[in-house]
Amino acid sequence: MKNLTLKLVVLLAPLMLWAQQDAQYTQYMYNMSVINPGYTTDNFGVLTLGGLHRSQWSGVVGAPYSSNLFAHIPLNNNIEVGASIINDNIGDVVKENNLFFDVAYKLNLEELGTISFGIKTGFTLFDVNFNGFSLESGDVFTDPDFETNINKTFFNFGTGVYYNTENYYVGFSIPNILNSKHLDRNNGKYQGTENAHVYLTGGYVFDLNDQFKIKPAFMMKSVKGSPIALDITANVLYNNKVEFGLGYRIEDALSGMVNFSVTPEFRIGYAYDHTISNLGPFSTGSHEIILLNNLFISNLNKGFEKSPRFF
Repeated sequence: MKNLTLKLVVLLAPLMLWAQQDAQYTQYMYNMSVINPGYTTDNFGVLTLGGLHRSQWSGVVGAPYSSNLFAHIPLNNNIEVGASIINDNIGDVVKENNLFFDVAYKLNLEELGTISFGIKTGFTLFDVNFNGFSLESGDVFTDPDFETNINKTFFNFGTGVYYNTENYYVGFSIPNILNSKHLDRNNGKYQGTENAHVYLTGGYVFDLNDQFKIKPAFMMKSVKGSPIALDITANVLYNNKVEFGLGYRIEDALSGMVNFSVTPEFRIGYAYDHTISNLGPFSTGSHEIILLNNLFISNLNKGFEKSPRFF
């Protein structure tokens, strides 16, 4: 039986109503295709695969965790396609599975860089199971929103634009444009609506010398009914193999991250968030691991020494 305290119910309520609902990622710069369908690479003949798992607010009963798998590949010099599977879980009560497909069209601006326009479409399986949901003895709480299980499927689509040169990038995206109405209560007034999230991202690579590069980046996220979320990071890349850095999520967390190129094709990264919000006293922090791998499916790029994946 799930033993959830009233504090957890208070925590769950904003996630199901008006607050930030999309999962947040500390290593967002390597997870870009999930939030921006316009994201592209110039690795023709290479299938890029990635996986990420994040455990949020360790130590908090019923804390959320999120996992995703993503893949994308250029079909030619102008078109790139991708797919992503995302699982979000809150206390084994709220479960959301997303399957989306991306198509991006890239324009080569010669010495000015490239700009890509993308669309994302797919569906969400939303499941809330209150069977066994209970409060600790002594708590008194009743709400019709917690009486009926929910099992719904929502179609959605999104769009994004991504501009990059060899040294910097800027992206703007709305991965889910349609509002998904999860709850229908109080005589037809929806109390649980997942609203569109708007993302603005950017990053730069400063070459200090042949061995060291500094990579500042940011991600801004906005959604109706919630304050703007802003992530700022600064990483140092050594010898194109080892990367480490720090991050700050405004009024939420301080982060540390590191990743390694195990082989030229395979990279693994880890990030830790120290919670500085009101949940800080109850949480030991958040943990995130990411895997990235390039598979050569043609001989066009095989054996060719290419610059590492900066963005």
